Amino acid sequence: MKLLNAITLSLAALFTASLSVAAIAMQNNDVSQVKLPSMKPGQYDHQAPTLADIENDSELHPELKKVVLKGRDLFMNTQQLRGKYVFNDMNCKSCHMGEGRMAWSGPVWPAATTLPDFRGKNGHVNSLEERIAGCFSFSMNGTAPEYGSDTMLALAAYHQYMAKGAKVYDRNIGGRGFSSLGKDIPKDVSFGQGAAVYANNCAVCHGPNGEGKKVDGEVVFPPLWGDGSYNWGAGMTRIFTAASFIQNNMPLGQPGRLSDKEAWDVAYFINGQERPQDPRYTGDAKETRQKYLNFHKATLYGTELNGKVLGQHDNTGEKPFLKPEVLKPRTFGDE
Repeated sequence: MKLLNAITLSLAALFTASLSVAAIAMQNNDVSQVKLPSMKPGQYDHQAPTLADIENDSELHPELKKVVLKGRDLFMNTQQLRGKYVFNDMNCKSCHMGEGRMAWSGPVWPAATTLPDFRGKNGHVNSLEERIAGCFSFSMNGTAPEYGSDTMLALAAYHQYMAKGAKVYDRNIGGRGFSSLGKDIPKDVSFGQGAAVYANNCAVCHGPNGEGKKVDGEVVFPPLWGDGSYNWGAGMTRIFTAASFIQNNMPLGQPGRLSDKEAWDVAYFINGQERPQDPRYTGDAKETRQKYLNFHKATLYGTELNGKVLGQHDNTGEKPFLKPEVLKPRTFGDE
């Protein structure tokens, strides 16, 4: 029965996805402009392993293979941790598409090859586990599995296996992260035009109110704002991050179809909507913005838009707490 339900869910999700892509395609029959950024000369382009590579890797100890595959399962369906570590409708794959392998969609293998490293967001050197913990704290609006736990080990193992054969500490990586459009928000960015882009290209999958779509209670398309989405501290709240992700990955099945201007506008519109509170909230959104301006200078948090200050609320979504314990500073002084 479980297998039958899984097959039914997969078919329903496939049908919904196909219907959504078809609807978008009908809105714009000219796909000749579809484009993705080119790798710059000298950039390192790693081809991450596939599921088949994991399953057929004779060099992997059977127990390690189980752990890597468990990590992949958690990555693809992070909702199985709902209510313990995850308190919204997001999965790791929601932002890191193509199993975390795709260039221009935040491939995860660079984290395994460049960490430990200093991270400006929290102002100290981060490990791979801490980087994963940040995604749970912000993108999942939750709290991280304990460092060294079976769950964290599995996720870290999957990240590291995706880096099999990659260079360590090579920073000239092609397709890494979400900043291919640059980090400077255009002065002519428009909330109103972004609303139109959203209605014409995004609502068919993500809902007219950004609520996302589910099939039999399972997330098919993630919400883009509201209680079920990423919180105000997530990297995707940065306008340049969202714009680059959208331009290179959306609409689904047609990456690069939106113009740069359309991507900027719709990113501005999406991230001009309310969502759960930043876990670092001091009680005042403007104060929190200034305290973490190195991050929030690229977001609309703590700014006034359409007559209200975004983020000035105590709503943490489904999460019954504000700040998880893992979000604490680390310093290396004399001990």
